[in-house]
Amino acid sequence: MTKRHGYALLAAICSLVVAISAAIYVGVGLDDGDGKKQETFAGGRTSHNPAAPASTGTWIGAWSASPVGGEPGTERNGLAGRSVRNVVHTSVSGTGARVTLSNLYGQQPLTIAHASLAVAVAANNPAAATGTMRRLTFGGDVSVVVPAGQQVMSDVVRVAVPQNADVLVTTFSPTPSGPVTYHPQARQTSYTAEGDQTEDITGEPYTTQTTYWRYLTALDVLSNESEGTVVMLGDSLTDGVTSTVGANRRWPDVLSQRLHAAAASGDVPRYSVVNQGISGNQILADGLGRPAENPSALSRFQRDVIGRTGVKAVVIDLGVNDILRNPGRADPEAIVEGLRRLVSQAHARGLRVVGATLMPFQGHRGYRDDREAVRQAVNAEIRSGRVFDAVVDFDKALRDPYNPRRLRSDYDSGDHLHPSDKGYARMAEVFDLASLKGSAPAEL
Repeated sequence: MTKRHGYALLAAICSLVVAISAAIYVGVGLDDGDGKKQETFAGGRTSHNPAAPASTGTWIGAWSASPVGGEPGTERNGLAGRSVRNVVHTSVSGTGARVTLSNLYGQQPLTIAHASLAVAVAANNPAAATGTMRRLTFGGDVSVVVPAGQQVMSDVVRVAVPQNADVLVTTFSPTPSGPVTYHPQARQTSYTAEGDQTEDITGEPYTTQTTYWRYLTALDVLSNESEGTVVMLGDSLTDGVTSTVGANRRWPDVLSQRLHAAAASGDVPRYSVVNQGISGNQILADGLGRPAENPSALSRFQRDVIGRTGVKAVVIDLGVNDILRNPGRADPEAIVEGLRRLVSQAHARGLRVVGATLMPFQGHRGYRDDREAVRQAVNAEIRSGRVFDAVVDFDKALRDPYNPRRLRSDYDSGDHLHPSDKGYARMAEVFDLASLKGSAPAEL
């Protein structure tokens, strides 16, 4: 063999080693809960999960929910010894899936001994469709320990995830873990069972129902039908409070269906929709505790918007709680400046921003004439075009034409603040889908 041929052979062997190393690399994505991922290596182990998919398509957010706080009553033992089966609804289909589990509000490490993912056999049902149950792994291992204040992303499993379907994500923790990180206003029925029933497909052990989502904060899919994700950042109006439980009638759900139906036309972007609404959320003020429960939009923007998978645009519907929860007279200039700061964070990442006007709430227990004046001042600035890239006028669409300080009666759930199912549908109907097209401008 000549020296030249020897060098060529050595180069080829080195290339092969690099390729094999890349192929067998597996990692557990741990982060500190603010969306800044830290890769930890799995010691060169090959995955114990034979269902890893081929890397085709685009990673898209199919569902997500913001962690809100620590679940009351779980401060000591968490949910030790129980299986938690979260039911979530997809906005897009995919050929592979992965999930994110959070221990943001835990005060000690959370041990997940066993986790699984399956497509539900039917809506609002804890049973798995035949052939869809998949064991989840983390860096190739079936168990994972999530440090307090952090979150973890699972390995990928190959499974056909339909659009507009329920998916079951189940975890089992054998040991006490302190407060359970949860999202209380799920408007969706999930389930728990005694013992490790993670891979049960019948649903029969899941006899306890809950309207909370626990630990689970995201479901991503490998999609061939979508090109990006739009994040809905809001308060209870986006969270869907007062919408029918288990019916997926929050306004982001209806908007997702509109986007999916219109995608074939080519006139609107092929985006999935994820909902980052938190009931009671404010632009400016955090809740109590460390980390803060119900963190402000400004403090959670990195995690809940920038940190979402495949994000291309964000829709912001916030400000009412900054008015209602202010013990004095809220400052409209401060609220608008907070909105501009959110837009600035989005533009720094090239995200397009659509903003919503604030809907009326006369008749609600928090209504006062001076608060109405603040709402009007904020809306005037939003409509001026000096805050967002585009505007959806929810105020105009849902207000009573005979008394614009109130919601129209058929759009009112009855509390004079939150819409009815019909009102939520109206919010999605008046949204201009084309307003999501394009990236952030160089300057507003």
